[in-house]
Amino acid sequence: MPQRKKALAPAGGRRRPRAEEDIFPFNSLPVECQLHVLAFLPEVDKCGAALVCASWSRLMRSGKLWRVADFSRRGASHAGQEGLLVSNREFERWKAWVNHYAHHLVSRGASLLTLRACFDLGDRYNKWGELLSHLLDSVHCRDLSHLDLNWTFTLLEPLDLRPHSGPGAGPHQESITKMDQVDNFQVLFAKVAHSCPRVTKMRLHFDWSETSVSLLSQFRHLRVLELKYFWVFKGVNPGTLQTLTHALPSLRSLTLHVLVPLRNLGVSYTLESDSLEFLDVSQSRGLVFSRLRLPALRELRAKKAVRGITLDRRTRLRIQSRWPCLYQVLRDGAPKLQALNNERLLPGWREQGYRELTAILQQACYCLQHLDSWLW
Repeated sequence: MPQRKKALAPAGGRRRPRAEEDIFPFNSLPVECQLHVLAFLPEVDKCGAALVCASWSRLMRSGKLWRVADFSRRGASHAGQEGLLVSNREFERWKAWVNHYAHHLVSRGASLLTLRACFDLGDRYNKWGELLSHLLDSVHCRDLSHLDLNWTFTLLEPLDLRPHSGPGAGPHQESITKMDQVDNFQVLFAKVAHSCPRVTKMRLHFDWSETSVSLLSQFRHLRVLELKYFWVFKGVNPGTLQTLTHALPSLRSLTLHVLVPLRNLGVSYTLESDSLEFLDVSQSRGLVFSRLRLPALRELRAKKAVRGITLDRRTRLRIQSRWPCLYQVLRDGAPKLQALNNERLLPGWREQGYRELTAILQQACYCLQHLDSWLW
């Protein structure tokens, strides 16, 4: 009988894989592992990955993959440009993106850890506050830990739709606009305080009103806080600042952008906190400390700002004589301080000053001993 011919082997000696070996190994991982891997993708790539196959499409609907709501993006053509004025068409296109993005997060059942937004909450036409409020109501945000909110201006503004910017808009109209911003901010902030009690890092403009301070005091888990400047005519009551730090027992880092109005010139502040380790007031103007009780403080940044005020010598000396030297304040109230204005302090700085420390104080202290031309 003729011998049966042997079947030809595949080129290269490779055998053809069986059907079960065609399965991509990624699908064999537990679902939690798959979600963890896919979480490293940027948002745009996540949307693209949903088109790969049905199983990935189902994975991409998991709220655990949508942890960040970032409304502060401008797109490639507007990157790095603050407060950019655009055409009405560009603005409407960006506004449509904002609404589609919010709907996308809601439809995916997002479980947010981070919220970044830059909207003028005083805008009665676009009602950005309602958009953010609806988002918080529609997604899981109980675990939100990072809030970055600029509620004083919209990232992209159209050329002719800026509210109250006409030739008849005077100081009174500006004051009304500011009141609208504050009122809507407090409504939104109250919702955040109720829905997101576990925020640990917060960066926002702040009006220092009694209501806003009371709402901020509810975030008992805050560890990092940056309060930015709001309005030139809005001062900070010394007692308010002390009340706030008392109410935040977990606070480790505090950055303050405070502009003390001219009518409050001569006012000094007391700051007390058992947990605070880092304090930055270098962007503040006219913020003078008369007393500190910061037993855990390790680093302070402070800078004396030139006010450009013309005062006679007698008045100037009378104001400055109220303020103690910053060196004395730190020596008495910050026993663990290690760095001042990014300069490492010598171990014996409390017992005896030295030339480099004096140079730093000259730029940071408002007392008579370190007098310069900051107030003329």
